[in-house]
Amino acid sequence: MTDTDTGAPTRVRRTVQDGVARVVLARSAARNAVDLPMCHQLREAFEQLDADDDVRVVLLSADGPAFCAGADLKERTGKDAGWVRRRRLASFAAYAEIERCRRPVIALLHGAVVGSGGEIALAADFAVAAEGTTFRFPEPHWGTVGATQRLQRAIGKRRAKELLYTGRALPAGEALDLGLVTRVVPIDELPATGDELAGAVTSAPPLAISLTKRAVDLGSETDLDRGIRIELAAIEQCLADGGWRQGVADFGRTTGREVEEE
Repeated sequence: MTDTDTGAPTRVRRTVQDGVARVVLARSAARNAVDLPMCHQLREAFEQLDADDDVRVVLLSADGPAFCAGADLKERTGKDAGWVRRRRLASFAAYAEIERCRRPVIALLHGAVVGSGGEIALAADFAVAAEGTTFRFPEPHWGTVGATQRLQRAIGKRRAKELLYTGRALPAGEALDLGLVTRVVPIDELPATGDELAGAVTSAPPLAISLTKRAVDLGSETDLDRGIRIELAAIEQCLADGGWRQGVADFGRTTGREVEEE
């Protein structure tokens, strides 16, 4: 398969069924190393999903033995600094598109998650890792700079510095303890766990989920008082939509209690 817009081999597959979008890194022969075509295809996939009102949740996973082995350093051979700069901007654009997606994005990780792979995982709303998954952020040891922003926001500045300075491998259990992932499961249970999480998300009213994501993301960038105002604005939007009434009715049915509407 090829990308019809650029002629490049397909690096990212995208499917949607029953409200669940699946985005798969599909360069397994290169351990899903991120090159320029993958940056473009990843950004385009999330742009298209964000515009698709049928999508309720996105599962982000990868083919092959590794989630992502990091940036493809081979493609930089013979390139000048200007090309490398443009390549890095393309990767930043891809990560940003994942992060700004209106739908919840859940990363399902396995094998090696290195450098750019970690950036992709951190751009998701949260991540589940298979047992045996390892994380490494070796950018300084590759003579460059990367993972300095999302990583510290996920695990704290001092822990991020330790991983970046040393380039050591972080096992899944420690990643769970640090909050880099929210759950660790046996590798054969990873797809079913993703399906379970997707089902939980799609069972909730879509506007409420979308506004919850936006309120959490915007609230993390400001103080508590402004964060409460952001939440109140989201509540008002839910009330104006009226879908909350169905949520209350559904709650009453599932709990076996009658709920009076105000």
